[in-house]
Amino acid sequence: MAKYKKKRARQLQHDRFRDTAMTVFDRFGDRLEGRGRTILYVLAGIVIAVALGLFFIRWNHRKTDEARRALGRAITIAVTPVSPTTPSTPTSPSFTSEQERAQKSIEEFQKVAAKYGEPYRSEARYFAATNMLTVDRAKALAELRELSKSSNADVAALAKFALAQALEADTKYDEAAQLYRELASSGAQVITPETANLRLALVYSKQGKKKEAADLLFNIVDASRKAKGSDQMPLPPSGAATDAASELQKLDPERYAQLPPEAPALG
Repeated sequence: MAKYKKKRARQLQHDRFRDTAMTVFDRFGDRLEGRGRTILYVLAGIVIAVALGLFFIRWNHRKTDEARRALGRAITIAVTPVSPTTPSTPTSPSFTSEQERAQKSIEEFQKVAAKYGEPYRSEARYFAATNMLTVDRAKALAELRELSKSSNADVAALAKFALAQALEADTKYDEAAQLYRELASSGAQVITPETANLRLALVYSKQGKKKEAADLLFNIVDASRKAKGSDQMPLPPSGAATDAASELQKLDPERYAQLPPEAPALG
């Protein structure tokens, strides 16, 4: 009831503003007559449109902040460490198993997806699907497949990468390799070609395709060691390039020896 009263008070306040504004413009219109009245009504419309625009901007900012906080709370739950014992006086969420934490985080992400618009809806659906892999794997894979076609490019790339990793873990190497190839050629920023090609090389290695794997790993490291910045100084290797060098050294030491020397680290 109190909430209704506040809402109604805002409505009435808005009506008073509108009535007062129109009364003032009417008085000026009476003085100016004819075209002057038309001009004033046009100006009144502009003022009201600007006021409505400002109201929408403030409302949108509040909803955006609210969505960010809700998504942040859900992510906090998803990354909470699992503990076999529950604190006697818990001050934050605690979980005794991966499944318990996953289920709670799924519920929170689904609330965000149901309440807010893009990009938060797609992001929440992605996080829910990745957590669902430990609860309902078949449903999670179906959701990731759907999200891999999302109009949100980052969510689509992340979902495709998560789907490829899940298929790789399920030993469905051909399907996983196809997704990694698509990611490597997509130009996505959130999943770099280096990262996608590294995973593809690891899949090739699991399939016994040693040459294909070594070629990919060599190309990743070779390009990284030759890369230079705008100042023509060598760029530091990415995490994917560093991992690729380590994998190549284990897989094919002779090919690893053919790499250009690594640039010395700058002091």
